[in-house]
Amino acid sequence: MDEERLQAQSRLLIRQRVRLMVNQYEVHAEAPGGGEGELLAFAQQKRLAFKEQVTLYSDDSKTRPILGFKARKRIDLASAYDITDAHGQPIGVFRKDFKKSLLASTWHLEQPGLGVTTGSERNKFVAVLRRVWQIIPYVDSLPFAWPYHFDFYAGDQVVFSVEKKFGFRDRYTVDIKDPRLDRRLVIAQAVGLDALQSR
Repeated sequence: MDEERLQAQSRLLIRQRVRLMVNQYEVHAEAPGGGEGELLAFAQQKRLAFKEQVTLYSDDSKTRPILGFKARKRIDLASAYDITDAHGQPIGVFRKDFKKSLLASTWHLEQPGLGVTTGSERNKFVAVLRRVWQIIPYVDSLPFAWPYHFDFYAGDQVVFSVEKKFGFRDRYTVDIKDPRLDRRLVIAQAVGLDALQSR
């Protein structure tokens, strides 16, 4: 998909594929009647990597990269992730706010010319429940099935939201309200929310 058509998207659907040693994600446009439409990107992340790096491709053949993100530091809970285009040129940054994330996960997404948008979990009860889930013996190895939602703000305006759907397979709906947001950055941040959330 060319950048102009990608930039016209206001709703994206993301689904995680279940694989043993890697996390894989499909990013789709929403079809006219709802549901998954055209495949916009395919991402793959190796689990347990010392320095996080995720490349997004045009499809699952992984022949044409379209963007990626990479941690600036190794195993750093508050590391920034540089987002690059298909040619490796920087187009933005996202990072987790470690201190604020102790109660409710909080992320900052920076887009040149637009500034910083800040996203945190909408439902604080679910945020606390997720943390309790992770410390219960044996239960922590089961996926957290309850939905959670992130709203990203620029000032007092919601610019995009990421909503996890109920179920054991990770599925997300991304609603984009600000036409100025680079959709590539939104895709990177949305995939990062799932791939890096437990870090």
